[in-house]
Amino acid sequence: MMADNHTMAQLLEAPTEGYKDAIVVPKITAENFELKYGLLTLVQNKQFFGHDKEDPHAHIRYFNKITSTMKFSNIPSTSVKLMLFPFSLEGAARIWLEKEPPRSILTWDDLVSKFINKFFPPSKTTNLRNEITRFQQRFDETFYEAWDRFNDLFRACPHHGFLELDQLDTFYNALNSNDQDSLNSAAGGNFLDKMPRDCLRIIGSKSKVRNSGNKTVVAKVSTRNSTLGISPDVAELKDMVKALLLDKKNQSQAPATIKVVKESCVTCDGAHSYRNCPATNGNVYRDNI
Repeated sequence: MMADNHTMAQLLEAPTEGYKDAIVVPKITAENFELKYGLLTLVQNKQFFGHDKEDPHAHIRYFNKITSTMKFSNIPSTSVKLMLFPFSLEGAARIWLEKEPPRSILTWDDLVSKFINKFFPPSKTTNLRNEITRFQQRFDETFYEAWDRFNDLFRACPHHGFLELDQLDTFYNALNSNDQDSLNSAAGGNFLDKMPRDCLRIIGSKSKVRNSGNKTVVAKVSTRNSTLGISPDVAELKDMVKALLLDKKNQSQAPATIKVVKESCVTCDGAHSYRNCPATNGNVYRDNI
């Protein structure tokens, strides 16, 4: 009977183990410690739901920025992060954390690693790495725009694994010939022969000029005349030529002006034919030719 009671007690106690959180927060010994409501509000203002288009890396960066604004004496910042992170999740992301085995996350690095692996799987990393290696400057893209878009790919995949030299080589070879020549000119030779820090300095100087003169001319629909334009200057020139041609066409199509010739008598200079001149009394005028 006592054995049965012991078994029953175990059955009653067993479920309580399942209610323990996955995150183990180190014991805080500091007195009068309290998480401020304002900090919780900041964390919950931008929660991560686990949608496909959400960036878990961006969420971690935002969370680190928020938690870095609060300092607690004698309390490690990682302990505060472990306590607050569940409040930054909602929807599928919160369900994921609740399904993690109890007491399976012991450190902040453990939490970040599991979070990234769940919402940024290896297949997504592979796709982004392929985008980086296949990167090409678009025909309508300035140097600055290409450099900014190139960096966006690396921000979206911080664990890309590319060395700095490989990144520079990929970017240089993705540029059009004009921008490559510009980099080589600034480098005083082959751009890729420079040290990475020098290459980055050259790129930084060149990318400050946002409206690069090397931007390729793009055909676009003109709302002014509903014809395909090329650039503002060329479009204006085309309009001028069109106006000249139209004016010439109008001139060629205009009806010829007919000049009315008034009769004039060669005998008396009167406004009648010489044949009807009263001064000749009906005599016929003959030319002496």
